[in-house]
Amino acid sequence: MKLTLRIWRQHDADTAGAMATYEIDGISEDMSFLEMLDQLNEELILAGDDPVAFDHDCREGICGACGMVINGQAHGPERTTACQLHMRHFSDGDTIDVEPWRAAAFPVVKDLVVDRSAFDRVIGAGGYVSVPTGAAPEAHATPVPKEAADLAFEHAACIGCGACVAACPNGSAMLFTAAKVVHLNVLPQGAPERESRVLGMVEAMDDQGFGGCTNTGECATACPKGIPLTAIAAMNREYLRASVKGNRRR
Repeated sequence: MKLTLRIWRQHDADTAGAMATYEIDGISEDMSFLEMLDQLNEELILAGDDPVAFDHDCREGICGACGMVINGQAHGPERTTACQLHMRHFSDGDTIDVEPWRAAAFPVVKDLVVDRSAFDRVIGAGGYVSVPTGAAPEAHATPVPKEAADLAFEHAACIGCGACVAACPNGSAMLFTAAKVVHLNVLPQGAPERESRVLGMVEAMDDQGFGGCTNTGECATACPKGIPLTAIAAMNREYLRASVKGNRRR
């Protein structure tokens, strides 16, 4: 398979970037998208050029590191991560555009690598359950209803890749934040911090410069783990509940 790649090259956050064009041949349809980029980088290094920087880790669709926009779509034409996207979804002679996530909260580090630490700060504002130190509690000490467990598992599938932000025309992080809030708030273990969690995480989300949600639904369409759009509605209910409860206390 022979391809024309148009890839965003940018030395750092303070340098202007531009698309660079590369021709690559001998691509197998069984390669993953990242393996194709590996081959390109090998050729660039042999030619004495700077390889394309892109983020990756597990290459198994678990870590969420390999975020990039492929032909205008977050993670590419299939609902999966870029590392699990295979070249069989492209045709011989195709021109493929590859760009980093585009969001004010995700500044470019280099080429296709962006700084997603804004997500970490949102998590730090409440995406955890406080537990006393000491021995681990017995597994069945706190019964969890099946419906709540299923809902928590569904939302815990979020890998924090940022596809929702990249796909959103507003650069909103509502689906990501909602997944983290709902995951913990439906469990009895998350009840003690239920109000502070949603209030703190939404405030942190706004502080990091993410855009507002206008319910376009692109986030859920792009999510490789299938986090439902209903998560946002659930978080909005949690936020309203916590706000009303807080006002009553005052």
